[in-house]
Amino acid sequence: MAKWSGPLEKVDDYRWRIPQSYKPGMRVPGLIYASGEMLEHILLEQTLEQVANVAHLPGIVGHSLAMPDIHWGYGFPIGGVAATRLSDGVISPGGVGFDINCGVRIMRTNLTKNEVMPRIKEMVDALYNNVPSGLGSKGKIKLRSGEIDQVLTKGSRWAIENGYGTPADLETTEERGEMADADPSRVSPRAKERGIPQLGTLGSGNHFLEVAVIDEIYHPEAASAMGINRIGQVMLFVHCGSRGLGHQTADDYIKQMIAAMKKYGISVPDRQLACSPIDSPEGRAYLSAMRCAANYAWANRQCITHWARQAFCKVMDIKPADAGLELIYDVTHNIAKIEEHSVSGKKEKLCVHRKGATRAFPAHHPDIPKKYAAIGQPVLIPGDMGRFSYILVGTEQAMQQTFGSTCHGAGRLQSRAAAKRHIHGRDILEKLAQNGITIRTDSLSGLAEEAPEAYKDVTSVVDVAHNAGISRKVARTKPIGVIKG
Repeated sequence: MAKWSGPLEKVDDYRWRIPQSYKPGMRVPGLIYASGEMLEHILLEQTLEQVANVAHLPGIVGHSLAMPDIHWGYGFPIGGVAATRLSDGVISPGGVGFDINCGVRIMRTNLTKNEVMPRIKEMVDALYNNVPSGLGSKGKIKLRSGEIDQVLTKGSRWAIENGYGTPADLETTEERGEMADADPSRVSPRAKERGIPQLGTLGSGNHFLEVAVIDEIYHPEAASAMGINRIGQVMLFVHCGSRGLGHQTADDYIKQMIAAMKKYGISVPDRQLACSPIDSPEGRAYLSAMRCAANYAWANRQCITHWARQAFCKVMDIKPADAGLELIYDVTHNIAKIEEHSVSGKKEKLCVHRKGATRAFPAHHPDIPKKYAAIGQPVLIPGDMGRFSYILVGTEQAMQQTFGSTCHGAGRLQSRAAAKRHIHGRDILEKLAQNGITIRTDSLSGLAEEAPEAYKDVTSVVDVAHNAGISRKVARTKPIGVIKG
C-alpha cells in the first residue's frame, strides 16, 4: 500500500488536521490525534484517506475524527469517530463495524499477585475450560424457542434474570447493558441462527480473558472510587462482542444501504461507507437491529463474567463475597448512539459513530453511574497480551473536542496475515512465559496474529489521549494470565 501524501496541518503536538479543501465533497475537516512519531507509521498506509472519505457523509458535523490507535478498517478507519445531525444526517454501518458492540469490561478483586501467582496455571486452565472460546465456538447455553428475541431486547438483564451475575453488574455497564428501541424483528433469521449457539462464547481474533495486576496508580482518588487500592491487586478483563449475530447484521444492512443510496441521492467516495438517512426506513431498521446486536454482546459478556467468577473462586477456594469480583465498568467500542452534544455553542442531538473508539464522558454527566459522578466515566484501554492495559476516566475536554470519545486499544501495526508470515505462535508462548505470563489458546496461528509486536505500544497511544486531554490516566495493569480464542 502506497504512503499517504495528502495535506496535513499541525494543530499542536497531539493533533493534525486534514483541511476540508483536500477533496471536493468534504463537508468538514479531518482531525487526527497522534504524536509525531506515531504519525510516521500512520502515513505508511491509506488510513488518512479513510478519514477524509468519512468527511463526505451527509450531515456530518465538527470533524471526521481519528483516535491515536487508528488503522485501516472497512469504510471508516478503526479508531474513527463521526457525528451526524438527526435532521439531515446519515447512519453508516461501516462506522460501527462488523463486530457490533465489541467491548471490554474489567472486574476488581480483593486478591494480590502474591496470592494468585502460585495458582496461575490452574487459574488460566480453569478459565479456558469454563468459557468456550475459539473460531466458531458454541456455548453452554441452550436457548428455548424464541428466547433469542428476549436476549436481543433485554441484553445483560436477560443474563442476570437467568442467573448469570447480579443486578449490581447493571449499574456499572454502559447503557446498563440494555439499549432501548431494539426490535428483534429487524434482525434476520440467519443472524439469529448464527447467534443462538454462540451466546456465552469468547470467539477468536483479538478477543481475550486476562488475569492482570495493578502495577501503577496515577490518580488515587479515581482509583479508590473504582475499588482499586494497591499495587499488585488482581484484576480480570473480558474482551469480546456480538459474535456471528453482529457480523451477519452488519453484512445484511450494508447490502441494503448500498442499494438504498441511489434512492436517496447519496454519493460517497467509497461504497464501504454505504449509508441511509437516520430517519429513513433503512436507517431506523439498522439502528434497531444494531441495538439488538449490542444487547446480545452485553448478554454475552455478562455470561462470560459469571463463569469467570466461578472459575476464579473455585481455583482460589474462596467465597464470592471474599473474592470481591466486582464489575468496575463495561464499555463498548463499536457502536452508534443518539447523544446530545454542543455544536457551534448549541445543544443538538447527534448520531455518534464510534468504531474502535470508546465513550469518555466527564464527571457529573447524567449517563454515567452515580458512584462515578465525581470522577467521570471509567475508560478501559486494553493493550496487547505482552505489555500493559490502562484504566482512565473521561473528561470535559473530550465532550468539547471529540463528542465524548477517546481511543479503544493499542491499534495494529501489522495485518493478521503479515503477522502470521513473520511470527510463530510457539515462539510467543515461550517468550511470554519467560516474562511471567501464562497463555492458553486453541490456535497457535491465531496467537501469532495477536503477537505483541503486531500492535502499537499501548502506552504511547494512551499518552496521546492523556496529554491531549480527551481522557485521564488512572491506573495501569500488567497481564499474568491470558486466554485467547
